[in-house]
Amino acid sequence: MRDRLCEPVYIKPAHKRAAPTKAYICVFVCFCTKAVHLELASDLSTQAFLCALRRFIARRGRPSDIYSDNGKNFEGAANELGEVYRMLRNENERELIRSSETSEEINWHFSPPKAPHFGGLWEAAVKVAKRQLGNSRLSFEHLTTILTQIEASMNSRPLVP
Repeated sequence: MRDRLCEPVYIKPAHKRAAPTKAYICVFVCFCTKAVHLELASDLSTQAFLCALRRFIARRGRPSDIYSDNGKNFEGAANELGEVYRMLRNENERELIRSSETSEEINWHFSPPKAPHFGGLWEAAVKVAKRQLGNSRLSFEHLTTILTQIEASMNSRPLVP
């Protein structure tokens, strides 16, 4: 599974005179089937990415490996998840949390610095998503709906040979 955050898209403000706010599209691409999953993140923080990752896992299942570039939010998410897994390995902590968490670990792999050619698969998905989205400014709800439709369009092709 590869993931990437696109350059910002702009959310239409609730009030006409307010400035548009930035949001980011988190792109998940399966290496096996080339299936694409798009999630909207409100900012570039680790917490926003972790929320997008949790939504992805809730809908698609937990990946065994994640490959990403060296964004600080990805590194922060990997560190934070690593702390959770270390805590889960502690027998006392595991007993407290056993009912709500699994002990499956996600192996996180980072591309080397300054090596954008390592992300060809997700960069192609970003290009298609951005082309279909265009420069429109939509509300958060409309943008989420459009991203789901774009995802369905991208996954409508045969995903396996």
